Amino acid sequence: MTPIDDSSSNSRRKFFKKAFASIALSTTGIYSVKAFSSNSPSFAGEREAIRITRLEIFKVKPRFLFLKVHTDQGIVGLGEPITEGRADTCAAAIKEMEPYLIGKDARSIIHHWQALYRHSFYRGGPILTSALSGLDQALWDIKGKALGVPIYELMGGPTRDRIRVYAHARTAESIKKAKEQGFTAFKTGVRNATQSGVIATQKFVEEATADFAELKCAAGKDGDVGIDFHGAISPQTAGLLIHALEPYQPFFIEEPVNCQNVDIMASLARQTHLPIATGERVFTKWGFREILEKQAASVLQPDLCHAGGIFEGRLIAGMAEAYYATIAPHNPLGPISLASGLQLAACIPNFLCQEQVTLGEGYIKTPFVVKNGHVETPKGPGLGIELDEDAIADKLGHEWHNQESYLNSDGSVVDW
Repeated sequence: MTPIDDSSSNSRRKFFKKAFASIALSTTGIYSVKAFSSNSPSFAGEREAIRITRLEIFKVKPRFLFLKVHTDQGIVGLGEPITEGRADTCAAAIKEMEPYLIGKDARSIIHHWQALYRHSFYRGGPILTSALSGLDQALWDIKGKALGVPIYELMGGPTRDRIRVYAHARTAESIKKAKEQGFTAFKTGVRNATQSGVIATQKFVEEATADFAELKCAAGKDGDVGIDFHGAISPQTAGLLIHALEPYQPFFIEEPVNCQNVDIMASLARQTHLPIATGERVFTKWGFREILEKQAASVLQPDLCHAGGIFEGRLIAGMAEAYYATIAPHNPLGPISLASGLQLAACIPNFLCQEQVTLGEGYIKTPFVVKNGHVETPKGPGLGIELDEDAIADKLGHEWHNQESYLNSDGSVVDW
């Protein structure tokens, strides 16, 4: 046996110790510096906690709710914990979580999610999971900033260089305008959907189809147009309308019936070659399990402000991949929601397209830019955005409420 050269071994240890310290100092995050400090007893030594000190919640026009999680290290995480039309209720839910969170280490993201979800006893629902979603976003933002890397780097690294986004459009003119801004994918709704009734007339189906055909013509054969039934179309009408739309090849049919009617949605999915999409009102991995098991949709649309946050979205994407389903994160909200969706899109293999209604102008210091239908994968640490406090100052506060819809013929309540 060759004897060990102690002097050579010591030299190697010193070399690697200096190398690790050099790597640590090259990052921007205090977390990394603490982890690899030469004073640490080992590579996996004790790391200084990042303690949560304060939660700050504020409403932002037109209907957003922003969260700031403050820490004793000066790092502030951003989240968007909102159920549309229930901003004050979600804010109250966040405040109820504050006694648990204050003083806790912000790095234990999954542990805190599990504790707040399971210890509530009454699990799930839009308010709890929306509050948890915003908190999850903020804690991942903190961890990414502490380490000096985007969140997607902590979830396996990037799977793409660019992320496709789509715009909302109700008219041919709005599609043309969005195309000029760089978009290649769009989403519209069903013409006069709230007045379709339980059994729609032939006229309704024909007019709704003709309206979509006009939009598809404006988008062109190389453009994609999804159509959102918004869960407002009856099962009796949905099948007729889907069949009528098939020649125009919609990008997807979103919420063809109410999302809770999974068996009917699965039946509709078996009757058409068009992709069925759903998910904005489905919460957590447990909610999406039934959708996948019954093959009710092949495009899942978890809303990262409702479904449980970024990591829960990653788990849902993994489940979807096993069923050969794709992910198109739902997002009719603000720039924090968009940034969260982009982080998820950047690290999953089965991504389709990201919804957006604002690229961040007037909210964040560096808004996203669309080019050839895509935005660049974010490069900054955490969520990769910074709020523009001056620009937001005149947007604070709102009293946004969900719309009320009634059937014109008899005044009964209808879905919107």
